[in-house]
Amino acid sequence: MIDLRLLRDDPELVRASQRARGEDPALVDALLTADSARRSAIATADKLRAEHKAMGKQVGKASKEERPALLEQAQQMSAEVKKAETAQHAAEAELQEAHRAISNIVQDGAPAGGEDDFVLLETVGDVPEFDFIPRDHLDLGESLGVIDMERGAKVSGSRFYFLTGYGALLQLGLLQLAAQRAVANGFTMMIPPVLVRPEIMAGTGFLGQHSAEVYHLEEDDLYLVGTSEVPLAGYHSGEILDLGAGPKRYAGWSSCFRREAGSYGKDTRGIIRVHQFDKVEMFVYCRPEDADAEHQRLLAWERDMLAALDVPYRIIDVAAGDLGSSAARKFDCEAWVPSQGTYRELTSTSNCTTFQARRLSVRYRDDNGKPQIAATLNGTLATTRWLVALLENHQQADGSVRVPAALVPFVGTDVLTPVG
Repeated sequence: MIDLRLLRDDPELVRASQRARGEDPALVDALLTADSARRSAIATADKLRAEHKAMGKQVGKASKEERPALLEQAQQMSAEVKKAETAQHAAEAELQEAHRAISNIVQDGAPAGGEDDFVLLETVGDVPEFDFIPRDHLDLGESLGVIDMERGAKVSGSRFYFLTGYGALLQLGLLQLAAQRAVANGFTMMIPPVLVRPEIMAGTGFLGQHSAEVYHLEEDDLYLVGTSEVPLAGYHSGEILDLGAGPKRYAGWSSCFRREAGSYGKDTRGIIRVHQFDKVEMFVYCRPEDADAEHQRLLAWERDMLAALDVPYRIIDVAAGDLGSSAARKFDCEAWVPSQGTYRELTSTSNCTTFQARRLSVRYRDDNGKPQIAATLNGTLATTRWLVALLENHQQADGSVRVPAALVPFVGTDVLTPVG
């Protein structure tokens, strides 16, 4: 949630952020109204409680003759207090609903617009030139015996798959390399739960505009996570952190689940958009003033991983309308996919400022010992989708695929060759 003090001080800033996202600026006025109504309801209830308490003292001091009338007044006042408290609770609920409807404030410098309005920051590496027609990752994966979509669909339905043989080793090697690099850079490695409570899923912002993508187990009222960002954000919920030694950095290795609602017809071939995948996700808690620098560090660690796989990629500054409700700024690294002749997202790193931590009540103590809301950030370090870029960019004329040197120790071979 956004800071209500900022809303009161500069509502036009919040309206401008809403417009940049393509969202309704009138929600800002609804929140201002709800905030004012709540404060008024609290003041009314507080005043009546104080008067009721004073009346109680009068009753205690009253004579026998005065007491019946005072008791009757006290009973009437008690009813008024209960009515005022009911109104206060209703106003607080309305404020909560209006508050959660507002997305994070877009950071100054982020481009306005939608998915296609990103700003290209940098292109890294040379696009490969083949003297043959490049095959797509699924053709390669099937011929190499590393991806089996047909049996995945037989067992689980569309957009499920098996990674087989060297395919499984490639993914495990990729994630293990990411884990090793995360630990070397000061991250605490975590294997989190992949089922979370509603308040944790809502706290990270995934039950708003992204709720249709989330799997919900109704009988247990638990949600399957689409990223380990969610359980890692909830890890310190309700706590006051010690950030005196710097940011707290975690790297979560988990399976992730997404319904991909609304994406039918997009990337249905292969493993670009699937319902289940594995990922190593970086997650950081820090002081708000350190968040921008930490965001650049996360991007640098993503770049290091992409360099290890020797794939060409570009970095984009994601437009406001494509940020997601929690992010104030997001940078994506998109790898070249030869069969499509375009770049496709492999990593995202988002600065969520204090938005998630305010919802989840994650705080730290400032230099004066006063509790303040922390900032949170996240970034992808490796995921199943990386196999798409790896297979396609390293394919050779005979149908084989070169394994990047960084993965050879995990995979056990430097070349994958067609089977059968």
